[in-house]
Amino acid sequence: MTCVAVTSRVVLDPVHGTRSDAVDQRWWPLLAACGLDAVPVPNDSGTALRLVDRVQPDGLLLTGGNDLAELGGDALERDRTESALLDVALRTGLPVVAVCRGMQLLLRRFQVPLSRVTGHVAARQTVLVDGHERVVNSYHHWAARTTAAPLQVWATAPDGVVKGVRHETKPVLGIMWHPERLPRNMARTDVEVIRSHFGVDR
Repeated sequence: MTCVAVTSRVVLDPVHGTRSDAVDQRWWPLLAACGLDAVPVPNDSGTALRLVDRVQPDGLLLTGGNDLAELGGDALERDRTESALLDVALRTGLPVVAVCRGMQLLLRRFQVPLSRVTGHVAARQTVLVDGHERVVNSYHHWAARTTAAPLQVWATAPDGVVKGVRHETKPVLGIMWHPERLPRNMARTDVEVIRSHFGVDR
């Protein structure tokens, strides 16, 4: 079975003074439906790089959660870890799916500016994906209204906010919605896209 490395959000517990790594449990059934095994990756760049080198996953999933540090987020260790993993993926051609915050990280890697947006926190939002209307969800306050090579716009919202990008030459895909939070019938398209992107045989 195809295996992907999955990044984790940082969860702060001020009562106990802890910083924990966490992955939304809804990812596991979605990835299983995609025919994927998953290896959670900790937010320690050295450990994450060693783990990926040892496991040799077939892909990388950059999950949502936590604002980037440059946008006021407080999980700098996550920025460092995901940036290091993205470096490896871009250098080696490892397929990447970047979700919400992951796509924001991807956009910033290629110097695409992000700005505050309103109206993009909703359980249902109609977007244009590859020329076709589709209902997804939206849970972000930062976004881009343009992109830059080698990224190409793949999906947009009615107000022009970029909702999806693809790399011109590498197997890198970014989406601003959360397929793991969609009802199973609405996530079927994402399952097919993710399967195809990570090269999962039927």
